[in-house]
Amino acid sequence: MTLPAILITGGATRIGAEIARGFSDAGWHVVIHFNSSSGPAEKLAGALLSAETVQCDLSDDNAAVSMIEGLANRLPNWRCLINSASVFRYDGATNLDPVTNRQAMQVNALAPARMTQAFFAHALSSIGRCVIQITDMKIANSNPDFFSYTMSKHALASTIGMLAKEHLQSDDRIYGIAPGAILASHDQSEEETEISHRLNLLKRKTNAGEIVDAALFLSTGKLRSGETLYIDSGQHLLDQERDVIWLAREKAKSGKVRA
Repeated sequence: MTLPAILITGGATRIGAEIARGFSDAGWHVVIHFNSSSGPAEKLAGALLSAETVQCDLSDDNAAVSMIEGLANRLPNWRCLINSASVFRYDGATNLDPVTNRQAMQVNALAPARMTQAFFAHALSSIGRCVIQITDMKIANSNPDFFSYTMSKHALASTIGMLAKEHLQSDDRIYGIAPGAILASHDQSEEETEISHRLNLLKRKTNAGEIVDAALFLSTGKLRSGETLYIDSGQHLLDQERDVIWLAREKAKSGKVRA
């Protein structure tokens, strides 16, 4: 296989699936990772020009490393890894839930960090390799909601600069993409989703295609390693007191905006 290959964790659904479609359209062989979404993963793979699926529970970081090593043994031109999979469960700044925290730190931070290290240690590519960590604009615009999730995304974001400096003397790159509100979250109504997605400086909806375009650009390696792109219409430049789920719900009830 001569096509450049990419592994997208959490690639069966939501943003991960959009990224998978974008790279397929750009001529890549796409490896779609899933945990429990086997049906959507296989359906998506069947719709792409060159694709396969791989199952792994990222709460087992040793299994995640083994997945990387196994793929490295059989992908001759493995150019990119995108760590998109994450768990997004609620706890707050006054009531950290230990179970939620351990799972978030494991799946959202530890497993991606170890997979990145394994990728750089074992993947073979005809040109420089690239890792893209999907973080969150919350790393710049924090609020008390989703406390453990936000902790884990800060932890993942901290790996980007460290790993970039470790690989300064190579053509390898590591980047971050920090999305804002793009898809509906949790139990949001259609009205609340429409409101929440415009709570940013540009007062516009950021669409998933913008994430895809950013990932495709970063995969070229033309940007300096260690950089993070915020794809959020300026949401990270605000200082929002709560997650936009609740800000939008409040606005839907009262007609007032708190950005």
